[in-house]
Amino acid sequence: MPALSVPVTAALLGVLLALCSVPLPWSPLAFLPLAAVLWYAAQGHDARQVSVRLLWSGVGLFTIHLWWLTTFLNKLLGTGTGVLAFALFFLEGAFLAVMAYPIATRLRDPAARVWGLAGGWVILEWLRFLGPLAFPWPTLGSTLLPSPAIQIADLGGVLLGSVLVTVTAASLASFVLSRDPWGRARPVILAAVAWAAALAYGVTRTPGQGPVQPALVLRTAFDSFGRAVGSVSPAEQERLQRAASLNRPAGEIAVWSETAITAPGRPELLAAFPGPGISGVGAGGTKPEFNAVAAIDAQSRATSWSDKSKLVPFGEYFPLYAQLRPLYGIIENALRFDLSGVEASGTPRPLSLGGVLYGAYICYDSVFPAVARSLVQQGARLLVNPSNDGWYDGWGVQQHFAMGRIRAIETRRWLVRSVNKGVAGSVNDLGQPVQTLSAGETLQVLHVRPQLLAGTTLYVRMGDIPALLLALVMIGVAFRMEARARRW
Repeated sequence: MPALSVPVTAALLGVLLALCSVPLPWSPLAFLPLAAVLWYAAQGHDARQVSVRLLWSGVGLFTIHLWWLTTFLNKLLGTGTGVLAFALFFLEGAFLAVMAYPIATRLRDPAARVWGLAGGWVILEWLRFLGPLAFPWPTLGSTLLPSPAIQIADLGGVLLGSVLVTVTAASLASFVLSRDPWGRARPVILAAVAWAAALAYGVTRTPGQGPVQPALVLRTAFDSFGRAVGSVSPAEQERLQRAASLNRPAGEIAVWSETAITAPGRPELLAAFPGPGISGVGAGGTKPEFNAVAAIDAQSRATSWSDKSKLVPFGEYFPLYAQLRPLYGIIENALRFDLSGVEASGTPRPLSLGGVLYGAYICYDSVFPAVARSLVQQGARLLVNPSNDGWYDGWGVQQHFAMGRIRAIETRRWLVRSVNKGVAGSVNDLGQPVQTLSAGETLQVLHVRPQLLAGTTLYVRMGDIPALLLALVMIGVAFRMEARARRW
């Protein structure tokens, strides 16, 4: 067998999985290529082979799913630097391999391995929400977004969706691999019942009811790279946004995008903003830098602030910067750019405006379920997501919006989004876009009518615990199958 056959075969299976992910409309079929990935990996002769197969499947998956990162790096650092993204693709594949090795060491039966790898995959997705390198692209549960089954996210978050996908994939793969006739059929029946229950739950969900809070959102089209180096004037940006936000109907708040206002420090008066409303605010050439969102009253005074909770690794901050200062210094000298980064908030706080608590979180925060969950736990009645998607092209923009919609489902809150490029508008508490703007090279405004909702979902109360417990059940099933296979 040719030496490259295993990497190529595994990578192609990963590519098929990527081609069944968001934002593609057939993404709910992701369990089919995932079943093939698990089936192929589980048949490795030893733990090393299982890990190698998952490594290359992961590389194929992340290369296609995150290909837009190569364009971003080419724009940011110069033509040809997009190849640096392959280090990330390989790293993410390596995480899958590291997860697989101890599981494959303890489990020899291929059918048992399938279930162990499925449970481990969900736990790995949970770990990718945590730590200094947190990067939760792609989460299998988000593939359910075009299906009513995604509504189970209010019970156990996006990871509960991942459980449904992995259980289905594992049942199909083990059906082929298992030597136990009755044991082959039961998981498939279980998966079918789970899908029927999820779909029934989804189609019976109805939108919540609450008072309407009119809002004006903007979709700007500023060059993000020009803004970063100062070639696009902050004053001109603020003038255009202010002109578009004046003469609003009474009671309508304005929402501006991430760093729509540039200000040194955290001033009380933000005169460029025609309050009341909410806007992203960024530091203006001062250190330390910050990226925050502020509630601003009718007198253009900031009444409350909240910092961005999750910073983009190697974009807004550089891990271990203090410890690796000499190494980073070499990079800074070469690029003539300070990498010291942006201050992050430990805990996001709702913004108070007109007696209403708003769960405002910035751009990258929207792909982390814990951020919106924390804000709703603190009483937020409407989610507000100022973003800047002008850095990215293609799938990156669509994936960001799609993943953010799941936060509305998990918390059963409306979501309002104001953005530089990308998708601006409103999403209801079922995660359905209601009014959106997604294209154009000029500044556009949209008047949206989100509702203020209350109450808490099971996910808001319990977080990822149900999904993690089910992942452990899958691993427990794997060990039970291993014991039975040895008796055979």
